Amino acid sequence: MPTSRVGRTARIGRLAAGQAVRQAGTHAANVGRSREDAQVALEKRHLEAAEQIVTALGTMKGAAMKLGQVMSFLDVGLVPEEHREEFQAKLAKLRDAAPNVAFKDMKKVIEEELDDELEEVFATFQEEPIAAASIGQVYRATLHDGRDVAVKVQYPGVASAVRSDMANLGLIMRLIKRLAPGIDAKGVAEEIRLRIDEELDYELEAQNQRSLARIFRGHPFIVVPDVVTRLSRERVIVMEFVEGTGFEELKTRSQEERDRLGEIVFRFFMGCLYRHHQFSGDPHPGNFLLQDDGRVAFLDFGLFKRMAPEEVEFELACQRAVTEGDAGELHRLLGSNGFLPHPEKVDPDAVMSYVLDSIWWYTNDDEVQLTPEIATHIVIESSDMRSSHFREMRHQDIRPEHLFGRRMEMLTLAVLSQLRAKANWHRIAREWMYGEAPVTELGREEAEFYGSAVS
Repeated sequence: MPTSRVGRTARIGRLAAGQAVRQAGTHAANVGRSREDAQVALEKRHLEAAEQIVTALGTMKGAAMKLGQVMSFLDVGLVPEEHREEFQAKLAKLRDAAPNVAFKDMKKVIEEELDDELEEVFATFQEEPIAAASIGQVYRATLHDGRDVAVKVQYPGVASAVRSDMANLGLIMRLIKRLAPGIDAKGVAEEIRLRIDEELDYELEAQNQRSLARIFRGHPFIVVPDVVTRLSRERVIVMEFVEGTGFEELKTRSQEERDRLGEIVFRFFMGCLYRHHQFSGDPHPGNFLLQDDGRVAFLDFGLFKRMAPEEVEFELACQRAVTEGDAGELHRLLGSNGFLPHPEKVDPDAVMSYVLDSIWWYTNDDEVQLTPEIATHIVIESSDMRSSHFREMRHQDIRPEHLFGRRMEMLTLAVLSQLRAKANWHRIAREWMYGEAPVTELGREEAEFYGSAVS
């Protein structure tokens, strides 16, 4: 793993420069081609660029690999439709796997962090990792008291590698911007910079996980594994081991099973924000497992956000205004909370149309089966230069404290869309939007849990 900025910059810089030359050549050649031939040539270059990005990101850790993980399940039209499945398959490998690091090097990290020999801390320890996280690997072990645990360990040198990624982030974003010219590269880069330091601190992650584990202890269909606090450090976190079925298998299940899973995912990520004012910001498919008893275990709380009650209530008020078709109230809320720097320049109906196109899937009172095409369209309409609302978007802003929540919402949508899950998402959301009684069986089970839970 090259950790120096020079080595990593050289690799990414060569890739960016090569793509610039090839794409310029394609555009020049297109002058003498028919429209169809020109489109085919450009698509070929896009596919080549996408493949090279996969290759580059696959050799890196930290910020760069995190970008690859996000891209792997949120397709915003980066490649042509006929190549999308192939592209997704390659990115899925990037999401779920990583180059191996010798166990002796990982063992050294564990022993340095726990200040003891491995055999003194664990009764058994499997040297083969059971999973790869974006900045580390996960191992299975047992404690001397018999507990089965998962041990997440940071790659040696990953902190230096991530810092190099942060310095090179502009170059990486240039590669992606060649594929999607409308992407807000600066905004994406800033979002990663704000959160990546937190993800490097496993002690902070342990604190986040303990918080949600307390909230969901005894929940009928959500599991957050307990943390072994005495064995968790900045580069090592030890937690209760859980087993279950992964996302690729779950995508092949029956519609009924996928609908149930989709509702649980929706309730966990969106419900955490609007009920508990804290949430995991990384709802990618590698972060949950369906257990044999039907409960879903949620993992990885490095990317985490807590929000003030008044900020959460502001978001809910905006959702209610959209649901009720009250363009004037939505305009007033956004204008008075800094989202419209010059409210007088933005027509209330235009604002309503823009926001509705972003969140209609859970503010319209209809059953909706989500698909990758729906997710792609929503992302384009809400954040891309290709959006029909681009003129209005130029007069809008987003306050930093709400950016992380919107990212979580979009990635949750992407996961549900890959599952092709079907539900009346609005009727579920009304539980926290309006405080209404649940209309689904899962909702009734959850309401009973919250009613009996000790606050």
